[in-house]
Amino acid sequence: MKTEISSAVGFVTRLLKTTGVIGEDQLKQFSESLEESLRDHYKHHWFPQMPCKGSAYRCIRINHKMDPLIGKAAGLIGLNHRQLFQLLPSELTLWVDPFEVSYRIGEDGSICVLYESSPPMSKSAKALDNRTSCKEELRIGRSSPSKNYNMMTVSS
Repeated sequence: MKTEISSAVGFVTRLLKTTGVIGEDQLKQFSESLEESLRDHYKHHWFPQMPCKGSAYRCIRINHKMDPLIGKAAGLIGLNHRQLFQLLPSELTLWVDPFEVSYRIGEDGSICVLYESSPPMSKSAKALDNRTSCKEELRIGRSSPSKNYNMMTVSS
């Protein structure tokens, strides 16, 4: 969980950093606060044996409403929601799941993978090998007209 959360927090922090508006000390405070909030928020909703279970709960979402965990961390460094909407994409979905962190900017944007790892081999590995990624399930299970989404992997 630590690596997945660090990947997600690093991504949001880099988005804020690229604006050039927020100082390094503020970014560090934001990052530490968001990481702690996510760890607390996810601690009873993290299921490595069933990575898609709880995915909606762990989803960080900005879509005309600011995600409360991002808003809380930003508030600690003096940013309000109006300022955040100017600094971050107006539509951002960030999935933080066991073994995978991915995001989408815009409702019809491509899903990009920030972090991906293989689950450790165990008795439950057989079930994991047959699983579809949470984002793949999202695309397959869409009730709206199907759209052709592209998957991208982002490496640093």
